Amino acid sequence: MNKKMSISSIKKTKNVRPLVMITAYDALFARLFQESADIILVGDSLNMSFAGRSDTLSATMDQMLYHVNAVCRGAQNSFVICDMPFGTYADKETALKNSIRVFQESPADCVKIEGGEDKAEIIKHLTSNGIAVCGHIGLLPQSVRSEGGYKVKGRTQEEQLQLIKDARAVEEAGAFCMVIEGVVAEVASEVANSVAIPVVGIGAGANVDGQVLVFSDMLGLFEEFTPKFVKKYLDGATLVREALKSYSDEVQSREFPQEIHTY
Repeated sequence: MNKKMSISSIKKTKNVRPLVMITAYDALFARLFQESADIILVGDSLNMSFAGRSDTLSATMDQMLYHVNAVCRGAQNSFVICDMPFGTYADKETALKNSIRVFQESPADCVKIEGGEDKAEIIKHLTSNGIAVCGHIGLLPQSVRSEGGYKVKGRTQEEQLQLIKDARAVEEAGAFCMVIEGVVAEVASEVANSVAIPVVGIGAGANVDGQVLVFSDMLGLFEEFTPKFVKKYLDGATLVREALKSYSDEVQSREFPQEIHTY
């Protein structure tokens, strides 16, 4: 089993090797992922992948803590990030109160905050009070309603300059790494080169400091929508259907259970 990464070892991967990050929401999949993934992100994406919601916004602290604890039990050797859900870090004190809950009520290693320059003061408040923070800039899923959809960033010079400002502000506030999502690849590369901490991409091209995918997308389990940036490494939904059909057929024909399955 791989040695669990620390904040220090994560930072040391910068310009050395790409980080591998994957989402997980339960102990079963987390246990499977820990051998290959450097970092497991318990994302509020669970609200879409498994709760059937149209976006992430209704995820709650209680919901996130339940799933974080499940993941930590399944992958005790993994560095685990807890996504802070919408509305739980609207101001410094609210953010600190909820982040303290994460650290007191789970073994999570850090929290993740969406936002750049506009959230730097909040990130600074957290890191100054013993809370490890992973930033998240670019396309922000929790802003989908206010922005009128999921929109790729970095298409204009103004957006390019703002992304670099955001990355530097997040770094200066004390974050040890950050996610950059839905950003033009060339711009994402410039952003990664503008800071000394790892920048992990999702839909941001190959020339950043690592990659993260939602596991149900990567395994082909979530079929409602497949973003352009997702590569399916398994046709999971088809395999599950085929297995279930075989089970159903064998139950109906009384082929299952056989003697070897019987006490």
